[in-house]
Amino acid sequence: MWQVLAVYLASRVLVTGALLIARTHQGESFEGWWPDDAGRPPYGVFVGRWWDGWWYEQIWLHGYPDAIPTQDGVVVINEWAFFPLFPMIVRAITTATGGTWIVVAPLVSLVLGAVALLVVHRLVTVAAPGAVAARPGLPLATVAVIAFFPSAVVLQVAYTESLALLLVATTLLLLVRRRYAWAMLAVAALGFTRAVALPMAVVVAVHLLLRWREHRAGREALSRREAVLGVGLLGVAGLSGGVWPLIAGFATGRGDAYVATQGAWRPDRGVGVFNGWVRVETFSPLGVALTIAAVALIVGLLALAAIARPGSPRRIGVELWVWSAAYLLYLAAVGDLISSQLRFLLLAFPLAVVLVALVPRPRWAARAWTWLLVAGLAVGQVAWVWTVWMQVLKEVTFLKAP
Repeated sequence: MWQVLAVYLASRVLVTGALLIARTHQGESFEGWWPDDAGRPPYGVFVGRWWDGWWYEQIWLHGYPDAIPTQDGVVVINEWAFFPLFPMIVRAITTATGGTWIVVAPLVSLVLGAVALLVVHRLVTVAAPGAVAARPGLPLATVAVIAFFPSAVVLQVAYTESLALLLVATTLLLLVRRRYAWAMLAVAALGFTRAVALPMAVVVAVHLLLRWREHRAGREALSRREAVLGVGLLGVAGLSGGVWPLIAGFATGRGDAYVATQGAWRPDRGVGVFNGWVRVETFSPLGVALTIAAVALIVGLLALAAIARPGSPRRIGVELWVWSAAYLLYLAAVGDLISSQLRFLLLAFPLAVVLVALVPRPRWAARAWTWLLVAGLAVGQVAWVWTVWMQVLKEVTFLKAP
């Protein structure tokens, strides 16, 4: 436990230093974030109100609008695109303590990030026992890769990544341990945190199918109670994937409220399956090459995990592999191809196990690879702060928002 927290602390020291320096170079920003005549933004404002943090703060302050805002009959960007659990947690704490958003929201994210990495460490140990037996340091190395991943900066700002990472890892851990009733609570909470519960339903379905097959073959017992709870978990996961759009439609009186709001962020492409990839047409040749390389790396990691033999440090377990594959496919299908995708990749954290295990032996080479990998990611973390987190008004490049 202390080793996980030490790794997380080291990553947060690096990120905090980068953010403190970056804020002193922040130029003109939106008036609502920080007025230009007020000098440089304080650290709390820089991590509590920048980018999506501003929207969550509005939800914390005012809740959601009763009707979808429009301008000249066209839906404009609004709070319904953002899920309520994180600002609700912050509101509960600020109500109890009298604290402010810019203090409490980043602290909540910071603490949840630490808890999430503790759960991830345990999940890798439980869900990939063969890999851990082959390389005992694998869970901690995985935690290090996640903590120093470039976009892991958001684990200490007013974003939902820390909470989502905690809930995804907790759901997977409970699923692997056959704690289906508790997993229902975790996946239900996930449905009010991020739009990622549907791929989790795929994981549950595959898990139950495999358990049923093992039961039929006489290799594993499956009681009627477990079967009922498992089917219930599958239903909760499926419902959780659509509950927020349903609530948005009911509250505003417009059935497509959530989808229309998402479309307001993509006025030239709209919301549709794989529509976000149209943006590739606007990329430079270097941008296209980097996109292809990133996709190739991800597909390659998934393939290596799929073909890994029992006892290999790349064998991450069925639930972890299916989550990674289903989530990434879902992300490619419904996401927009912008720099936020790098942030979304945090939730595909099981692939960090495979990335660490690219050099499985000898031991000195494996350790050297891990240290080199973490060092490179740490450099990327600082670069992410400077190229993405600092706002540049009217910037239209790929790296325009985290």
